[in-house]
Amino acid sequence: MVNMNQEKIRNFCIIAHIDHGKSTLADRMMEMTNTIEARDTKAQMLDSMELERERGITIKLAPVTMEYDGYELNLIDTPGHVDFSYEVSRSLAACEGAVLVVDASQGIQAQTLANVYLAMEAGLEIIPVLNKIDLPAADVPRVSKEIINLLGCDESEILKISAKTGAGVKEVLDTVIARIPAPKGNASDPLRAMIFDSYYDDYRGVVLYVRVVDGELKKGDQIKMMATDANSLALEIGQLTPKMSPKNVLATGEIGYIVTNLKTTRDAKVGDTVTLAKYFAKEK
Repeated sequence: MVNMNQEKIRNFCIIAHIDHGKSTLADRMMEMTNTIEARDTKAQMLDSMELERERGITIKLAPVTMEYDGYELNLIDTPGHVDFSYEVSRSLAACEGAVLVVDASQGIQAQTLANVYLAMEAGLEIIPVLNKIDLPAADVPRVSKEIINLLGCDESEILKISAKTGAGVKEVLDTVIARIPAPKGNASDPLRAMIFDSYYDDYRGVVLYVRVVDGELKKGDQIKMMATDANSLALEIGQLTPKMSPKNVLATGEIGYIVTNLKTTRDAKVGDTVTLAKYFAKEK
């Protein structure tokens, strides 16, 4: 059985080198989908750490759910720096597609290649985007050739945009819907949710970022981490818009958060599977 809304879900990430405009593109997407109002916008909305905004580097990945044209678009922001390749691999595992953003004045950088190869190995649909085409130093023909050589795509498949002005961003959103496949998974199967990030909140306990692979999770469910054998309670579940927006159910294919009563992230390791504790009750 497929979740009724599953066909309308798109899970994707953005791959880009530092300063190639990834955070700016994410900001424009959130504005264009009315996820955030223009007056609430501050530069690099997904970069929550002060160091990230100060230096323009994305370190901590953050998911955001956007509603656009009847679709649920789940964007996972990824680090652009090669030192954070493990964070990138976690993001890719939760997605079906990746938007590759390349600066039209700088071309493809070596650090970006590593992440593109990770995406290719994961079987993701890659959408090439040429950013900053409005800059005087932009060399669209040269950088387009680099992208064609890397991906083996046609030039017509490369989207040419300016994330700063918003030109071409709507086409990126439309292409995400058209080219990235809906998530697979069975809504009637037992719950399987993959943890792709977790952090400890002084006031709320351990918060998990998850991708629901099969089944569904409801608020108040008793949950179990398969690898660590830790049991917990889903005190609150929901999606990030980009602030926490509580829901009663996270369905198959969706990306969201779980507020638990765990005391340490050691009990909820990245890559672990969350399931329901009741599946193991009969064994005792």
